[in-house]
Amino acid sequence: MTMRPQVTPQQMRERVAIFRETRPSQMPLIDAVMPQFQRELFSMIGNGVAEDPSVRPPIPADGFHLSIVRAGPGKGSALHSHQTVEVFMPLTGRFSVQWGDEGEHELTLEQYDVISLPTGVLRGFRNESAEDAMMLVVIGGDDPGQVDWIGEVRDAARAGGFDLDENGKITGNPRP
Repeated sequence: MTMRPQVTPQQMRERVAIFRETRPSQMPLIDAVMPQFQRELFSMIGNGVAEDPSVRPPIPADGFHLSIVRAGPGKGSALHSHQTVEVFMPLTGRFSVQWGDEGEHELTLEQYDVISLPTGVLRGFRNESAEDAMMLVVIGGDDPGQVDWIGEVRDAARAGGFDLDENGKITGNPRP
């Protein structure tokens, strides 16, 4: 007979993330210094590749990271890469996904469509809806590593008074 783990209700409660109790990061990644990349990130399981040092997800990473992004019309993420697989699935609205060294490839995902982006590939996304939309993001592995940004993102962040420390977390204060 197989012995299965016994989980108490209290132990299970530690593995529950209540969305309405989760506070989003307003600057989850350093690209949000640029207006077109401003969005909210709700980290539900693990930190993912969030660069905001204040992110505290309700559930620790357990082989993957799960977040929900809320973006306004035309907003999204700049081209970036990391050494993990990243999965996007729109929960509401429509999102375009760009990939390639210059973002030269693009496709649009409708609600519940899914794309899995391989490790090391530059990728970005944009809300193509006329209203705020939400997208589920899953990142593989316990340690997602750090984001590798295209040069213009790091330049814009530095011009805005921000940078990343050796752990890949946002530092600095915005310039007046």
